[in-house]
Amino acid sequence: MTEESTQVENSASRYRFNKRRWLRPATGTSAYRAETDGPQTSTSLSVIVPAYNEQYLVEASLERLKILETSPLLHRVQVVVVNDGSKDSTAEAIARFRSSLEPDRPDSKLQWTWLQHDRNHGKGAAIRTALAHAECELVVIHDADLEYHPWDLLQMIELFLYEDADAVFGSRFMSGGHKRALFFRHALGNKLLTFLCDLVSDLNLTDMETCYKMVRADLLKSIPLESSTFDVEPELAIKLAKRGARVFEVPISYSGRTYREGKKIGWRDGARALWAILHYGASSHIYTDEAQGGDILERINRAPRFNKWMADVVRPHVGDRVLEIGAGIGNMSVNLMPRSIYWATDVNPAYLNYLESLRATRPYMNVSYIDGASGESFPKDQNFDTVVCLNVIEHVPDDVGALRNIHNVLSDGGTAIILVPFGPKLFGSLDEVLGHCRRYTEEQIISAAQQAGFQVEKILKFNRPGVPAWWLNGKLMKRRTFGLGQIRLLNALTPLFRLIDPWLPLPPLSIIAILRKWDRQDHMLAFNTKAAS
Repeated sequence: MTEESTQVENSASRYRFNKRRWLRPATGTSAYRAETDGPQTSTSLSVIVPAYNEQYLVEASLERLKILETSPLLHRVQVVVVNDGSKDSTAEAIARFRSSLEPDRPDSKLQWTWLQHDRNHGKGAAIRTALAHAECELVVIHDADLEYHPWDLLQMIELFLYEDADAVFGSRFMSGGHKRALFFRHALGNKLLTFLCDLVSDLNLTDMETCYKMVRADLLKSIPLESSTFDVEPELAIKLAKRGARVFEVPISYSGRTYREGKKIGWRDGARALWAILHYGASSHIYTDEAQGGDILERINRAPRFNKWMADVVRPHVGDRVLEIGAGIGNMSVNLMPRSIYWATDVNPAYLNYLESLRATRPYMNVSYIDGASGESFPKDQNFDTVVCLNVIEHVPDDVGALRNIHNVLSDGGTAIILVPFGPKLFGSLDEVLGHCRRYTEEQIISAAQQAGFQVEKILKFNRPGVPAWWLNGKLMKRRTFGLGQIRLLNALTPLFRLIDPWLPLPPLSIIAILRKWDRQDHMLAFNTKAAS
């Protein structure tokens, strides 16, 4: 048995846990796998290899990746190589390696994708290019040199299979792996940058600058990566933290290079990383455009007092077996839990990933894909006494149909709590970016609820103080999001808003309809009593 095969076997037997977790589907377009499906024991991995001026090492580095094909943890490995506009003979070295490969076999786990930049754009740009071609469930970056050892990727994979990780970083500074003794001052700089990144992100990483960052593909593709150079490292760490990802670290081995051996990173990259920590620490741009409204939801998440105010208004009407439709990133969910049963649902894969990160300490919580407009997506074998649906119905063209779906999933006598934006005259750019079809009057929501079969118990008016800010941002200034300063001000002023809300001579920003499903037994009893009299 070769030394590398021994490394694979050791890594494959390391971190065996009795407690099993289940790997979430990459598409995020259907209900998440139930525990009855059993544990998944293998997955697929896309390895991104940015290469710039590595003519002497790139072939050996790519050759090392073949070790992944021998692992039972992987049923597919895709290697995406990006020649990032190299000025030396890297292109020729890659061509030699390609010609040395055996023709593709139907039973081969290992597949290769070859990409080329006309000029050098930087590591971050190469990652973005490769990510668009990544097809597997997990993605990791592997530099085209010999500093990192691919067998370490296997222990990282296990944390996705058995610990429900969203991202795993390989740390060169944790005990357990070997490392070449080099560059004391570089190590100090790395630890300083890691400390500052931890301070900004509230993580406790030991090696933020590590190359080996493995992330769920659907999560990574929903994060807008803006950096084009090595500052992509702090950007990714900070944005993962802001997305609420479950981030783990494992020790890895590291064979650093000297500058004579081709090391490229220098003090300018350290300065860029420092600027990136400051910039991305202040930024809320953590969702791609496809994750519609995500930036607004994340910013509202920074106003916990406001979210608690809304939760306090609806909580008296919430039962013990709850289905929340359109949970987003859980701004309301965390305030309404715990419950005996709590289903947090959405249609957006990015939000579902975020919600999944909340499950680790909430065994009563389920996360699932449910489209309010599609009755087929609702669970058929669950018994809910409450459906919470906040800021959802206005997104659906057929709001009566969506309310009817909610009516059907409720137990007799159950309650639906429906919050919708109030005031058609307030419709503006913020409504557009959130995907609103309409804003409601009281008469419109009452009519829709009654057509769906509900009794309307009461209509609550909520957040009159928010009307001026919504009108200013969405109607007058045509803004597409709220400024962080405005969100902080909202959070600071929420205690005052709660006091003055009932007394302000303004229309509400939202209305909350408390709806009841007919209890057939009570209805029949009342009917029989009336008939007998």
